Amino acid sequence: MDVATLFFLSSGLFLGWSLGANDAANVFGTAVGTRMIRFTTAAMICSIFVILGAVMSGAGAADTLGKLGAIDTIGGAFMAALSAALSVYLMTKAGLPVSTTQAIVGAIVGWNLFSLTETDSTTLTTILSTWLICPVLAAIFAVLLYKLTTWFLKRTNFHMLRVDAYTRAALLLAGAFGAYSLGANNIANVMGVFVPSSPFTDFTVFGAASFSSAQQLFLLGGLAIGVGVMTYSERVMLTVGGGLMPLSPVAAWVVVMAHSIVLFLFASRGLQAFLIDLNLPTIPLVPVSSSQAVVGAVLGIGLMQGGRTIRWRIVGSVSLGWVVTPLVAGIACYIGLFFLQNVFGQPV
Repeated sequence: MDVATLFFLSSGLFLGWSLGANDAANVFGTAVGTRMIRFTTAAMICSIFVILGAVMSGAGAADTLGKLGAIDTIGGAFMAALSAALSVYLMTKAGLPVSTTQAIVGAIVGWNLFSLTETDSTTLTTILSTWLICPVLAAIFAVLLYKLTTWFLKRTNFHMLRVDAYTRAALLLAGAFGAYSLGANNIANVMGVFVPSSPFTDFTVFGAASFSSAQQLFLLGGLAIGVGVMTYSERVMLTVGGGLMPLSPVAAWVVVMAHSIVLFLFASRGLQAFLIDLNLPTIPLVPVSSSQAVVGAVLGIGLMQGGRTIRWRIVGSVSLGWVVTPLVAGIACYIGLFFLQNVFGQPV
């Protein structure tokens, strides 16, 4: 890989770092915020499983994102990823769990407007609809899981110390599942724009398994996400873990599981094929907002309990971030493309 290519890919790596710094909070924020798991342990597990999810299951959501706008020049992909990364970074500095999905969608639409490329209305509508469906679905799963879990604990009548130990183990397992789902679903946000202009070529590993150019991009992006988790995610974890409303350890586990299930549903090609075989409606493979999923799950539990403990002011700030993020990313991408093309003479 030459220096120029590495430079252009750097914006995707920056976006991956920003996603890890911000969205890791949605996987382990509740566990760290409730002091059930140490940050270093959470960061290590999250980093490993997010890379596995990205490489092994990241292709489905990336295909859908490519239909929104197939950026066929590496310069254009560079600016789209950079614009999304900057918007996510600014929100992370403010301690807000924003949506990387919304950032990259806003940046792609900005590229479409600059290049006079028609935005696929069907794909855009599908993605926008998930921004509404995702938190609602997470809230429903959270309520069902919370009721089932509390009923089970009452029936078993475990000692408090045993419940604590089981809860810690469950949070670790749920976090690993959540990190895998995050990598599988959101790697499309990090490296999806580079797939049409990927500088890599397919090759076989040990003469058998194929390692595609897209998977090589996803591996780089997954590593960048892992670095973001390890270096800068603690502040947002604490916002998610205790900022929206106080959470018990059991509620923290429920939130992570509900969030993880939703992300997995929107990334699983196997589930989609299974539903097609049964002639049932399928779930679109799109990168959904992990932030929206976790906030929806927290609010679902809070509303089930009467809503008195929800800190609505923080909810309002988070919601404002969701609205501002795609607008900032889209405007930044449009302006950046103008300079990249007219000042630096790069095809975009």
